[in-house]
This record gives sequence, C-alpha cells and structure tokens, in this order.
Amino acid sequence: MHCERDGPLLRLVGEQQGGFIDYRDLGGLDGVELAELIARQVRVFAERGERFEWKLHAHDRPADLAQRLRAAGFVPADAETVVIGPVAAVAGVPRLPAGVSLREVSDRTDLDRIVLMKQAIWQEDFSWLAEGLAAERAVDPDALTIVVAEAGDAIVCAAWARFVRGTEFVTLWGGGTLPEWRSRGIYRAVVAYRANLAAERGFRYLQVDASDESRPILERLGFVAVATTTPFIWSPRAR
Repeated sequence: MHCERDGPLLRLVGEQQGGFIDYRDLGGLDGVELAELIARQVRVFAERGERFEWKLHAHDRPADLAQRLRAAGFVPADAETVVIGPVAAVAGVPRLPAGVSLREVSDRTDLDRIVLMKQAIWQEDFSWLAEGLAAERAVDPDALTIVVAEAGDAIVCAAWARFVRGTEFVTLWGGGTLPEWRSRGIYRAVVAYRANLAAERGFRYLQVDASDESRPILERLGFVAVATTTPFIWSPRAR
C-alpha cells in the first residue's frame, strides 16, 4: 500500500479492498484537463486490475462531476452524510445494557473476530479488513484505536477511531451492531467511548460519514450535518 500524488489528487493504491482517491478540491480543473485527470486514474487502476473509490462530496466542483464519473465507468454507491460533533458535547459515561462490556483490541485474533461479525451483518466478504487494520496500526499504533462491545464470548459491535495528526479532528468508523443487539444503546456507548478518547488527547471535533441508519442517532448526540458524500466505484468487472 502506498500513496501517489497526481495533480490535486492523492491516490492510494495497493489496499486489499481497493484503491482510493482523495483531494481537498480539484484546483479549478475543467474540460479536457479534468477529463484526462479522471481517465488517468482509471488507467492506473486498470493496469493493476484493482477497483477503486472516488468519494464525491455534494459541494465538489465542477457541478457536473458526478456525470463525468459515470461517463468514465464509475458506479455510485449509497450516499452518506458527513456529520461533525464537538467532543465536549458527545463525551460521557458509556451506558451499556447488562452483560455487555467495551474493550480496546489490537491482536489479530480479535481483528479476525471483527471480520466474522461484519460478515454476519452484511453478508459480504470482509476478509480484507483484519489485514488492513493490522497494517495501519503497525505503521502508527497511536493513530488508530479499535473498540469492541462484547456479550460473553461474542463481539456484538465493533468500531474504531482515527486520530488525524495536525488537526482538531478524530474520525469515527465502523459501529455495525448485530441485529439482535440493536436498539439497546450499544452504538451510542461506543461513540461516547471514542469521544472520551478524543477528549483525553485534546481533540475538539468528531467526524462521521453517517449512513441513514446512524445519522439520526448521531444528531441526537449533538452532531450536525455539513455535507453529503457518495462513493463512486470503478471496477475492472464493471467495465
């Protein structure tokens, strides 16, 4: 896994689940220059036989960027809402149902257990996740904290926090909960736990790319919607 700079873009290649395109903005590129930039990303990943994601925000310019991506062979996935919350308002005592406890994990055995839980929820292949989280922690263990909620020997919820160096933000990921354990406050407790970690380290804000299911919960905790984002996926199979 490594990053490459291509004009205004940062291109992440070599991830097991596929590559990723990130940017602050496109620097005003339009017309032929923008078309070539998009086509160049497709060529790079096509040569690798690798799928990749271009995450489009609603405020990205030009306004027809979504249409340009579709024309280049990208397929939009479900939209998410970017929500931001102040750490001070979200932090607090995690309130868990009886028999459930929270624990920070890093051993590969626990990461593999998280994979099994996520596959049970989504009925998809998450085999790449354990390797990705382990590799990320190997590079910088202080930048990633993984938390699980356990009931007996079973993981019923798993989530992680990325502490973004040089900023005031911690980004929250995961949070999927087994269906039979939902609506018991576990997701809220895991959010509060990670907010406490952020507070201990002096971070001020939390950010989540929220699904339609998690957004109402987060807004009740004090998060505010600031943008929508749609993953546009290019895949060799889709061609």
